[in-house]
Amino acid sequence: MDALFDLFVTLADYLIFDVLALSKELWYAEAAHFFVANFSKILVLLVIAIYVMSIITDYLSYDRIGAFLEKNKTVGVGNILASALGAITPFCSCSSVPLFVGMMQGRVPLGISLSFLITSPLVNEVAIAVFWVSYGWKVTLIYVLSGIVLGVVGGILLEKMGFGKYVADWIQELDYKEMTVEEDSKPFLQRLPSIHQEAYTTIGKLIPYVFAGMVVGSFIHGYVPRTFFEQYMADNNLLAVPFSVIMAIPLYLDAVSVLPVIESLIGKGVPMGTAIAFMMGAIGLSLPEALLLKKVMKKRLLLGFFVTIGLGMILSGYFFNLVLG
Repeated sequence: MDALFDLFVTLADYLIFDVLALSKELWYAEAAHFFVANFSKILVLLVIAIYVMSIITDYLSYDRIGAFLEKNKTVGVGNILASALGAITPFCSCSSVPLFVGMMQGRVPLGISLSFLITSPLVNEVAIAVFWVSYGWKVTLIYVLSGIVLGVVGGILLEKMGFGKYVADWIQELDYKEMTVEEDSKPFLQRLPSIHQEAYTTIGKLIPYVFAGMVVGSFIHGYVPRTFFEQYMADNNLLAVPFSVIMAIPLYLDAVSVLPVIESLIGKGVPMGTAIAFMMGAIGLSLPEALLLKKVMKKRLLLGFFVTIGLGMILSGYFFNLVLG
C-alpha cells in the first residue's frame, strides 16, 4: 500500500517542486503538494470503490434489504445483521431515511431499523479504501467494527429504553405493508450499462465535495500551525475527543468530503481516534441530518438518538487512541 501512495507523492513532487519550481519552505507549496498527492489518491480510490459498490447495490436493493430485515427481527441478531448491511451499503443519511420509513411500515422493530440508520452513513466504502491504503488493515478493521458496534448497541439501547413510541405520528399511522422483492435474473453483462451509469453519476456528484474537503484539508496542512492542535487536540488532553465531536456538529460533511480533513489532522499530529471521532461527528451528528430526522422522529427520540450516538462516538475515539496509541 505504501508503494501505491508513493506514486501519488512522486506525482506531487514533480508538479509542485519541479514543474512549478515552488520552494518547500513556502506554506502554500506544502499545501499544494498535500492537495495534489491526496486528491489524486482519493480520486482513484473513489472511482474503484464506487464501481464496486454500484455492483453490490445493483443486486442489493432497498426492497431486498428491507425484506431481509423484516424476516430477521430477533433482537441482537437482527441488530447485527442491520448494522452489517449498513456497513456494506453506500447509503448516506438522506437515502437511509426512506428505507427507515419502509422498515417501520414493515413492522421491523425500531432498534433494528436504527442500527441500520446509524451504521449506514458512518461506515463508508471510500473511507474504508482510503484507510486501508493510508493506515493499514488494522486501522480499517477497527474503524468498520466500531461503526457496526455503535449501530448495534445504539439500536438496542434506544429500543430497550422505550423510545419506540416517539417515532413520528404519521409513521405510526401507516398501514402494514410487507416489503416484497421483485426477482431480477438479468445476467451480469446486461447489468453493466446501468451499473456504469449509476457509478458515473455518483462519482460526478461526489467530486465537488472531495475537492472542497481537500481545499480545507490542504489549508490546515500547510497553514494552520501544529501548536494549535497540540493545544486543543493532543493525546494528553482528556477533553480532546469530546471536543472534536462537538466541533464537528455544525459541519455538513459526508465521509468522502471529510477524509482530506482527517488526513490533514492526522498529519498535524492529532491522534487517530480523535480525528476519527471528528469524522463520525461530522457524518452522523450534523445539524442538517437532525433536520432530516426530525421528519421521522419526535423530539425525545431525536434527542435520545443524538445523545446515544454522540456518547458512542466519544467512547470509540478513546478506544481508538488506546488501541492505536
